[in-house]
Amino acid sequence: MKKTANGASSIAMLKSIYNSLSKAEQKVADVVLGDVQTTVYSSVTDLAEKAAVGETTVIRFCRKLGFRGFQEFKLSLAQELVSPSEHVHGQLEESDTLETMKKKITSYNVKALEDTQSLLQESELMKATDALIRGKRLFFFGVGSSGITAYDAKYRFMRLGFNADAASDAHVIAMNCALVNENDVVVGISTSGSTKDLVDAIRIAKENGAFIICLTNHARSPITSYADATLLGASKESPMQGGAFASKLAQIHILDILSTVVALRMKESAFSALERTAKSVVDKIY
Repeated sequence: MKKTANGASSIAMLKSIYNSLSKAEQKVADVVLGDVQTTVYSSVTDLAEKAAVGETTVIRFCRKLGFRGFQEFKLSLAQELVSPSEHVHGQLEESDTLETMKKKITSYNVKALEDTQSLLQESELMKATDALIRGKRLFFFGVGSSGITAYDAKYRFMRLGFNADAASDAHVIAMNCALVNENDVVVGISTSGSTKDLVDAIRIAKENGAFIICLTNHARSPITSYADATLLGASKESPMQGGAFASKLAQIHILDILSTVVALRMKESAFSALERTAKSVVDKIY
C-alpha cells in the first residue's frame, strides 16, 4: 500500500495534520474526508471547485501530506480504498464465475459507450469536424495509454487522406506544439485531462494559434481550459486503473464517430483515399 513520506496512510496523516493546515487547505481536507471515493475519481480542477479554492492550493495540500502532486495523492487513496481485485476491473468478486465476470465486464463497457454517447454534444462535435476538415495538418497527442489512442487516430485520418501525425513522447509533443500555426489542428487525448506534459504542450499550441480539440473524461480539467472543442468520454477511472480498456473504448468510440462524420462530409476525397491506401497494401496480404 502506498504510504505518505513517514509511512502513515494518507487518510490517517490527513487527520493528524488537519489543524496545522491553512484555512484554504482545510477546505480541501473537508471535501476529501467528506467523500474519499469521489475524490479518487476527481480531477484537480474538480476538487478545487468543490473546495472553493485554487488548483495551487490543492497541490500545496498534497505536498504537505508528502506527495509530489494530486495524482500521487489519489493513487494512495485508491490503494487504501479497494481490494486487489478491484484494482484490475471495478466491482468484480473473487468468487465470481468466468461467466459472471464476462457479463459484468461486458455490461461495464457497454455502459461506458452508452454514457459517452449521451455526453457527446452535437455542437462540440460539429466544431471539431469543421476544424478537422479545414486543417492543413492534424496532430494527435497523448501520453501513456492515451498515446496509443493517438496513433490509432493518426492511422484512421491518414487513410482518409489527411496530413496526420501523432506523438506520445512528451518532448516530441512539446516540440511539435512549438511549431504549429493557425492552419493546424491539435487533438489532445487525456482520460484525466490533467497530464502535465500534455497540458503544458497544448497551451503552447494554443498560443501559436492552432485549433485545439480535447478528448477527455473530465469536463472540468486543466486541458479543457485551452479547448476550442471538447469531446467527453464517460468511463471513470481511478489511478489504479490507468489505461483501463473501458476508457480506451470510450476514446476509440469518439474517434470513430468523429472520423466517420468527417469521411461522410468529404465523401469523394475520403473514399478515394481509402481505396488508394487499400490498394497500396493489397499484395502484402495472403
